[in-house]
Amino acid sequence: METEGAVARAVAALDRATALLDRGLAEPYRVRAFLRARPVVLALTDAELCGRVATKTVTDLPGIGASIAALVEDAVEDRPSAYLEKLDAETAVVSSPQGAVLRNALQGDLHVHTDWSDGGASISEMARAAAGLGHSYLAVTDHSGRLTVAKGLDRSRLGRQLEEHRAVRTRVSDEFGIRLVTGVEVDINEDGSLDGDDDVLAELDVVVASVHVKMGMTKDLMTHRLLLAVTNPNVDVLGHCTGRKVTGRGRSEMQADWDLVFAACARYGTAVELNCRPERLDPPRRLMARAAEIGCLFAINSDAHAPGQLEWQPLGCNRAAEVGIEPDRVINTWDWDRLSEWAGGHLAV
Repeated sequence: METEGAVARAVAALDRATALLDRGLAEPYRVRAFLRARPVVLALTDAELCGRVATKTVTDLPGIGASIAALVEDAVEDRPSAYLEKLDAETAVVSSPQGAVLRNALQGDLHVHTDWSDGGASISEMARAAAGLGHSYLAVTDHSGRLTVAKGLDRSRLGRQLEEHRAVRTRVSDEFGIRLVTGVEVDINEDGSLDGDDDVLAELDVVVASVHVKMGMTKDLMTHRLLLAVTNPNVDVLGHCTGRKVTGRGRSEMQADWDLVFAACARYGTAVELNCRPERLDPPRRLMARAAEIGCLFAINSDAHAPGQLEWQPLGCNRAAEVGIEPDRVINTWDWDRLSEWAGGHLAV
């Protein structure tokens, strides 16, 4: 047994298990078990952990059961983990041949959440995971204040998050080789206004505007609501546009004149998000195809709330390829300079 690096190997295995559970939308209690085990293992020295593995006493550590102990033992002894292999197979996100071409063209993700709102990881942890997927930039877009159920950020808390964002930007770039992009997922109010002050939104790199409440409005009122939002100069991306849910109890699509909405998006350069969350997969294919016909730009975003969920982008890429959306129409295939020009030339360095 190689003692040196034992703790690092064990922690890496715990992190991968957590990511795979998140990728598969596992029950929160399962994820929490691995998260609780991480600091327990980190508190040990390499020699201490190896000693416990040798004496089969890993389960004596607080909060560590048999399955987590087996994972730790495999990692410390540097052998393949049957548990990780099984979990990887069960939660695999498979690219179609055409979807893989589009996924390989992606440079970043423009809609992710952190523990500042309803996400489960820090800005740095999300950046590290995104870099591991080959991304060169990542937009942090936590919820705006109205969505209190998701710990949305009011003006004060958003300001504090931006302070942290600036504080970790250089370190993240140096350590992981990825650029952080400031942003927010701002709620679209019933009257089409945005749940955020114009002066604050104007300073952010990427603003994703989404409807989260009052989805049952009439078609005419919803169309008016969305038109005001997508033509707002501070809005860059229209998030999960129909609001549908396709798993569990499900949720019907919001009703709107999508030709008018997409025409406005095309006219004002607002990208239509292809949301990759498995329970959303929004918009449906017929609307994706229609938006492409009208001339819209797109953003293929994971809407990740944990590091493992960043791996969902192939789900959107597969669907985009099915309806013939070319990579150049997807703004997060663009390099940094082109994306910055589209965003008004003010992306943070």
